[in-house]
Amino acid sequence: MKLWIFLLLAGLLAFTGHAQDVVVTNLWTYVLPDRGTQSSPALAPDGTVYQGTFHGWLLALTPDGKLKWKFKSGREIKSSPAVASDGTIYFGSRDRNFYALTPGGKLKWSFATGAWVDASPGIAADGTVYFGSWDTNFYALDPDGKLKWSFATGGIVDSSPAIAADGTIYFGSHDKNFYALAPDGKLKWKFATRAEISASPAIAADGTIYISSTDGNFYALNHVGTVRWQTHTGGYTASSPVLDAGGNLYFAVANEQYSLNSDGKVRWHFPNNSPIPNAMAALTDQRIFLTGPWSHSGLATADGNFLWDFRVGNGFYGAANISPAGTIYITELHNLYAMQALPQPALPAKSSWPLWRANAQHTGRVQK
Repeated sequence: MKLWIFLLLAGLLAFTGHAQDVVVTNLWTYVLPDRGTQSSPALAPDGTVYQGTFHGWLLALTPDGKLKWKFKSGREIKSSPAVASDGTIYFGSRDRNFYALTPGGKLKWSFATGAWVDASPGIAADGTVYFGSWDTNFYALDPDGKLKWSFATGGIVDSSPAIAADGTIYFGSHDKNFYALAPDGKLKWKFATRAEISASPAIAADGTIYISSTDGNFYALNHVGTVRWQTHTGGYTASSPVLDAGGNLYFAVANEQYSLNSDGKVRWHFPNNSPIPNAMAALTDQRIFLTGPWSHSGLATADGNFLWDFRVGNGFYGAANISPAGTIYITELHNLYAMQALPQPALPAKSSWPLWRANAQHTGRVQK
């Protein structure tokens, strides 16, 4: 029960022994244009970093922090980009369009929806791209931008999809339901919660689906849509969970950080002194990198011991990303940071869902 209490008592914590074990160095900082960002960075296999901004720019940066190109959409980009195996970059914009760009930053195509596209896309193994819109629909597009199908829900869809090994697509809606769709767009099942669902789900190696709802509960569902267990956290949350190699879960609720084991038992929880419940974790080998809206991010052990605290002048609103080499990328409101843990890099955890959107490319597809 120690992890984020440093947000309240950072000057009093007696973790100097742990802190001396880890040093995190800031490799570079890129100042974001205009109004900053609430989007999270995605990484291409060649190390290119893609970042959306709230003034409508999609930026491409080299691994050493130099601008390669930028593309302007019509309005804010809150959707985080996803990178396909052929290098295509997909993202949504509040100009009501969904975009596909080449690795060189040229427009391949755009697809118009009826409202904002804040949800981040998922990319299936066959290249199908899935995303939701504020127009209450969930869409499936071919890689060439043609509509395969759409599925109507009863509310805004800003929950980003998770794709299971069998191709099933999972996502939530503001109509208070959690949906499971077959790859052809047919409804397999839906699960009703008592409030809106904005968070992206995560999928365990055994196929269990984990979701958080703004009804104050965290749910574990079997692949047929029945409840395996649920844990009442009591707090509003739009935070998406991540899993470590042992199946333990990490996520945030309003004013608290949580870790549960695979049976739903609370491992630890403690205050993070923040009323904004979208803080999300990234897992490295035996370590957790957490972000918080009130100007703090930190590295800790999996059992909640604080190792290192990074503070800036503005809040962290997106999720951290970690490259296969162990570089940690994170955005606060006006800056994108690249950091490295020393003396050993903090490599991504070997689990089915170690990062928000499952992997560094943000495909939203379960890791094998």
